[in-house]
Amino acid sequence: MKVSIVSEKVIKKANKDTCDTFCYDESLVQRVQPEIEKVEGVELIFKALSDATRMKIAYALTLEKELCVCDVANIIGSTTATASHHLRLLRNMKLAKYRKEGKLVFYSLADDHVHQLVSMALLHSKDVDLNR
Repeated sequence: MKVSIVSEKVIKKANKDTCDTFCYDESLVQRVQPEIEKVEGVELIFKALSDATRMKIAYALTLEKELCVCDVANIIGSTTATASHHLRLLRNMKLAKYRKEGKLVFYSLADDHVHQLVSMALLHSKDVDLNR
């Protein structure tokens, strides 16, 4: 008997962030559920930017219109091979683009949406830190 009482207390304590009663708004679910499919694949953008090095590179590219691979390597404190690897991944995910000028390769963000995404993430991070 005591075990079940302890278990109930633990369960109640652990589930304070859930509803006490299971119910849902059927019309709301029917309206929103079909829309969820639109996010398919979007997680790959966040996966690419979830790496600290790639986020630093993306942020650096918000500060400068374009950067040479060698400059990126120095900015993030890595080899050119490492910088090139991360830049290639960003390019393959359509978050960055590149152009060649002789023996140099310059990267920039793919478009303003990527710039806004990185900038908004940084702003959100600062706001969250201030509220702690």
